[in-house]
Amino acid sequence: MSVSPMTLRRLVFLSVGVMAGFVAGLIVSGRLSATPGEGRPSPAAAAPRTAQASAGALPTMPDLSPVAERAIQASVNISSTQYFQTNSWFRAMGGDAVVPQTSLGSGVIVSPDGYVLTNSHVAQTASADIQVTLPNNQTLPAKVVGIDVPSDLALLKVKATGLNPLPWGDSSKLRVAEWVLAVGNPFEFSQTVTQGIVSNVNRHDPQLAIYNDFIQTDAAINPGNSGGALVDSHGELVGINTMIYSQNNGFSGISFAIPVNLAQEIMKGLKANGEIRRGWIGLDPEGLATVTPQLAQENRLGTDRGVVIAGFARGSAAARAGLQRLDIVTKLNGTEIREVDQLQRLVAALPIGSTAAVEVLRDSHTLKFEIPVSLMVPRQR
Repeated sequence: MSVSPMTLRRLVFLSVGVMAGFVAGLIVSGRLSATPGEGRPSPAAAAPRTAQASAGALPTMPDLSPVAERAIQASVNISSTQYFQTNSWFRAMGGDAVVPQTSLGSGVIVSPDGYVLTNSHVAQTASADIQVTLPNNQTLPAKVVGIDVPSDLALLKVKATGLNPLPWGDSSKLRVAEWVLAVGNPFEFSQTVTQGIVSNVNRHDPQLAIYNDFIQTDAAINPGNSGGALVDSHGELVGINTMIYSQNNGFSGISFAIPVNLAQEIMKGLKANGEIRRGWIGLDPEGLATVTPQLAQENRLGTDRGVVIAGFARGSAAARAGLQRLDIVTKLNGTEIREVDQLQRLVAALPIGSTAAVEVLRDSHTLKFEIPVSLMVPRQR
């Protein structure tokens, strides 16, 4: 997170009392180890990654019909309903005591025996009443295996066998301008397929989320597409559609998907433990700022790199270890720190119960601290 012309004194003031929060969706569509799938489609059924052009002719678009047909058979519709107790004033006015809140979205079958991957903002909570509609229009109740709000992923389980999961792709091998399909349930139009290209293979921005790098695509994704499959021209699952950038909550050609390599790792953790265990040393991401040359010059920081601590929770592990406001974190376990998101990711990856070696710059002096790593507890949405 870079800071525009704003003094650190003001930044410290704004950060006091702010605790860590996790944005799972921002502008999300939809309102934001499991058994491997079957093998790759036969060469006749899979379109090539790059359309071949004859001499003097423009490249032709690939025929993705076989890919779409298979992707539809691995896609489900999801309805999640929570019930909220209304306040006494509302009941006194004749309102219902309990009000339902329903989220509609999409999901991807990831194993023949009924595991389904979707977004956490589609599943909502473990106590929600979740119904999954399979490609054959059969609707089944789903159990929540695990929900991970920071990555916006959830793993569900339905009692079914003989389902048709997509083969796993490798999102690290995606290339800009590669053809992709988005499959889902936009506006409750089930089994909808849209086509586009990969716009960016590794989109990372403070507007999006701390722990994810996203695939950006111009395939049309709208409310209800959340949790659905992003499929490459080989018919392989390469992403989980999760959000759009829009000024009117509609499609504007900028859509984001969670890379399947990350989704697989999250899914394995959810299946094994029901949760994802991330490290925490008490540094609130909302109380941190990336040091920029402008910030360094305005505040005479003595360095133009690192992460400045504008504030953190009183009594946190970082505070108990001796870190102070306006300290500049320069290294974590020997790794040079360049920005806030990098620091948060490195901390999150630390084993619970280990110790983090943190170097900071304070008044032009380098200081070293040992901070115990505890379990991060995400704020509930």
